Amino acid sequence: MKIVVIGGSGLIGSKLVNTLRERGHDAFAASPSTGVNSITREGLAEAIDGADVVVDVANAPSWEDQAVLDFFQTSSRNLLAAEAAAGVRHHVALSIVGSERLPENGYFRAKVAQENLIKASGIPYTILRATQFFEFVGGIAQSFTVGEELCVSPALIQPIGSDDVVAALADVVLAAPVNGTVEVAGPEALPIDELVRRFLRATQDSRRVVPDVHARYFGSVLDDQSLVPGKNPRLGAMRFEDWLARSTAQ
Repeated sequence: MKIVVIGGSGLIGSKLVNTLRERGHDAFAASPSTGVNSITREGLAEAIDGADVVVDVANAPSWEDQAVLDFFQTSSRNLLAAEAAAGVRHHVALSIVGSERLPENGYFRAKVAQENLIKASGIPYTILRATQFFEFVGGIAQSFTVGEELCVSPALIQPIGSDDVVAALADVVLAAPVNGTVEVAGPEALPIDELVRRFLRATQDSRRVVPDVHARYFGSVLDDQSLVPGKNPRLGAMRFEDWLARSTAQ
């Protein structure tokens, strides 16, 4: 199949393109660096021409509330219009577990808006919602920092490695559209304060982690259902401890 990966030069996109090529498919990494811009539409029609599947893993350059909403709505509208004109048979998008449960978060609101555009487009689709990536735990820790302490929510989270997200995405891309949402998560749910504590220990950071049920996760107060998947998600194979050991050894 010809598969166009929008955002194909990023963390997930580049790995997905390689995986699809290894499986024998014609995968094209579409991004501004390869002459394809889903906001300006530069090179978009040419890239999508003849594609069987389009995968959208693009990310916004700014996470400010209005900017991120504008990015995902504009990009998605342009993509879906180009796909309809080209007769694309399957639109796949990567989204986030729990987006609709945290409306205070502007990024999550933008992802929900993106999902709604996909659902209304009439193009066969699959939305893969993933939990937070192991690779971003350092940023999560930093977001909870107050002076020399980290005041961290003890709500549950079920993070996943990017390689496992890519494996799930590749399987979704090569399967028939489900016209619905699939969830993927890591193998272990644990409190965010414990996740951060493990990360700091592995990176030899001596700052103290203080559990705080009122601590905001990128603007939102959490409960134990906010960031974990529903029933029967696909589970990744790599555990956080194994990823930590591998990443800190490099």
